Amino acid sequence: MPKAEWQLRLYVAGQTSKSLTALVNLKKLCETHLAGRYEIEVIDLLVNPKLAAGDQILAVPTLVRKVPEPIRKIIGDLSNEDRVLVGLDVQAVR
Repeated sequence: MPKAEWQLRLYVAGQTSKSLTALVNLKKLCETHLAGRYEIEVIDLLVNPKLAAGDQILAVPTLVRKVPEPIRKIIGDLSNEDRVLVGLDVQAVR
């Protein structure tokens, strides 16, 4: 299987409504705009707090685009699709 063109990491803190909303919004956005070309890694900082330091996470939920570079970060529940697309530098599928 080819490596995903888009590697996204979503940092959350437990199963809060904001964390779950961010994940649902992210999956929907990826299926719409990046279908078959992405992978999402969800990191729960309540389980692995040390992992926050690597990407310098200051708030949750935070989405980090690892690949393609440069690394980009978006904080929040990812409900504003246009803001997320701009933040990730994804061309919207119209």
